Amino acid sequence: MADISTNSDMNTDPAPRKIDPAKAQELRNVAAKAMHAKRNRLGPFFWIPLGWLIIVAVAAIFAPLWGLMPADEIDWMNIKAAPGTAEGHLLGTDALGRDLLSRLIYGARVSLTVGFAAPAIGVGLGLILGMAAGFYRGWVDEIIGIAIDTWLAIPGLVILLLFSVIFGGSLFMVCFSLGLLFIPSAARITRAATLNYAGREFVLAARAMGASDMRILLREIFPNIIWPLVAFVLIDIPIAIVVEGALSFLGLSVKAPTPSWGGIIAEGRELLDTAPYISLYPTAVMFVTVLSFNLVGDAIRRRLADMREGAI
Repeated sequence: MADISTNSDMNTDPAPRKIDPAKAQELRNVAAKAMHAKRNRLGPFFWIPLGWLIIVAVAAIFAPLWGLMPADEIDWMNIKAAPGTAEGHLLGTDALGRDLLSRLIYGARVSLTVGFAAPAIGVGLGLILGMAAGFYRGWVDEIIGIAIDTWLAIPGLVILLLFSVIFGGSLFMVCFSLGLLFIPSAARITRAATLNYAGREFVLAARAMGASDMRILLREIFPNIIWPLVAFVLIDIPIAIVVEGALSFLGLSVKAPTPSWGGIIAEGRELLDTAPYISLYPTAVMFVTVLSFNLVGDAIRRRLADMREGAI
């Protein structure tokens, strides 16, 4: 019996330790801050693509300062010169003896201009339509909805062809015609966000205080719906660059001698067997640029989502 009681005493569990609630809460806060910091840390998949985009933008903006040959100047002594074989032509020349590096840098001006201007035009017009539809509702919402559905029923390529034939291939018309294609999506996003805030207490309070519709839209609703539109623009920038490249390849974008990445690719397609680098360089630059925009955009969208969750 003595042995049994001894074993029983040995197997008795010690009393659990009490943990200070304040210390436990402090540990939880530290762990939550560490997880939040890790989630929001911008790693190399943000900074490396951002660095590339900065290089492309600086090269395009300050193109005349780099001492390169003009993009349309012909070097008759170096036709289809391979990279590094002709003095003053680091990346070689095309079939007309024009410097490829210069044409790539000046072509970046067209791609970046279209990439930023076209979504800006689409979001600007879609913002007006979407806010009007979501705020006034009723017959205004119905008319705008019918107009957007009708616009979506027209193939985008038909719209681009129509504008190219009627107005020509100026850079402004390319940006404007591409911007029109972004209006329906921007208007729908804006309408949904406006409907979400139009009935909130702060909007009703502003209306009760006698604020005009324009003041309510600009001061109360617009600041709350801007973030979904920012995310939308970040998605559309690489899309606009790719579409402009495709239009240039088809001869529907800016006209020669203005260089563009898609136009350079089209010029070199007949020489893929003898001078593949003519099409390879602009293809690689466009690919890396679009990929960089996507990576940077994804990181910024995640950060914006975290900001909105934190605000909630």
